[in-house]
Amino acid sequence: GVLHEDLRLLLDTHLPAKRRKVVLGVADAKLGAAVLEELGCPCQSGGVVAEILRGIRLHFHALVKGLTAQSASKAQLGLGHSYSRAKVKFNVNRVDNMIIQSISLLDQLDKDINTFSMRVREWYGYHFPELIKIVGDNATYCRLAKFIGNRKALAEESLAGLEEIVMDSAKAQAILEASRSSMGMDISPIDLINIESFSSRVISLSEYRRGLQEYLRSKMSQVAPSLSALIGEVVGARLISHAGSLTNLAKYPASTVQILGAEKALFRALKTRGNTPKYGLIFHSTFIGRAAAKNKGRISRYLANKCTIASRIDCFSEVPTSVFGDKLREQVEERLAFYETGEPPRKNLDVMKEAMVEASEVVAEVRRKQEKKEKKKKKREKRRLEALAAAEELEDSVLEENETEPKKKKKKKKEQELEAPSEPEENGLEEEEEEEPLPKKKRKLEAETVQLDKKKKKKKVKEVED
Repeated sequence: GVLHEDLRLLLDTHLPAKRRKVVLGVADAKLGAAVLEELGCPCQSGGVVAEILRGIRLHFHALVKGLTAQSASKAQLGLGHSYSRAKVKFNVNRVDNMIIQSISLLDQLDKDINTFSMRVREWYGYHFPELIKIVGDNATYCRLAKFIGNRKALAEESLAGLEEIVMDSAKAQAILEASRSSMGMDISPIDLINIESFSSRVISLSEYRRGLQEYLRSKMSQVAPSLSALIGEVVGARLISHAGSLTNLAKYPASTVQILGAEKALFRALKTRGNTPKYGLIFHSTFIGRAAAKNKGRISRYLANKCTIASRIDCFSEVPTSVFGDKLREQVEERLAFYETGEPPRKNLDVMKEAMVEASEVVAEVRRKQEKKEKKKKKREKRRLEALAAAEELEDSVLEENETEPKKKKKKKKEQELEAPSEPEENGLEEEEEEEPLPKKKRKLEAETVQLDKKKKKKKVKEVED
């Protein structure tokens, strides 16, 4: 494009004529170094270059012919949108946002189910108070409240249904005996209907929670398989949710991961100069519960270290596998055994070498399966396109036949009119054969032969007359 006069003067003053063709101006020094290394073109990055680029951006609509300020602003807006889309674009199977939402929903469902179950216990407890002591599980209590209804209607025939819900014959017998000698008040049918409908809502919520937990488990195995193999799906999802994303968790040091979730206790300890917390969310892991009281701090520190390694492997590996998580879990188990029995654990270098070998085999197998899937997908797509093309050809041929049918009839009539006076002595069978539809080329040849015969006859008649 044509440069503005001020920019041309600026270029002439700062860049010699000999080097003007090879010197590039870039705003970033790292980019200039990369261009120089790859292409061998020297690059300048400094205050002058930044001013030149700023001036070019400011007067870009004046420098380029046919570009207005409005169209330049639209182009900038479109470029900004496309850049944002490119930055946001990711693999849909490795989305950690869904994990954050599902673990938050899971925690909320736990609170809601607990609250609603307590409401059912209080409500149905007026009628059958002894059931609360026999059954402790909330979901089971709601199922029993829905199944029993009026306790006076409970008989020996209902024992099989009670056993199916409680999964214990002794408890089912105890419920049946308690219903016969209960101290609860009588209840009206409309109250029972309300209690049963509310119990069914609580049961459906608990079933949905179970399905959500399965979904979270499958999602964690796709997004962070090593972390979930090391510390469990729920604790790993809570760590990702608290950090904000898997990338943020991978950037944290082990000391931050150790006390993640105990920020309030940490700042209180720093303010009062007390003892800082030893663990945060990772306390819910089984390893810390199994360790002795004196070893809880040490095992939490070791576990946080392994969690950071697992999260970084999950975040930055192309094909996520649970091999590293399993090996890291074995290391934590060995460290626990070392604290209890004194048996020395394996070195980290040896364990990681074994994990690398196994992971390479797993990755090769996964890629092989992906290639097979892609090939099958391409074959299916090819067959679909071929089928569509064949269908289109059939439609076109049908349309052509429909269009040519009236033309054929007209040609037949003309041929019959031409042949009728010239060939009066022909049999009826031959006429019937001519009525059958003939191919296009044959019809043309027959018409041409008829015309030639007519011409020859006319020549003969003229010669006889002469």
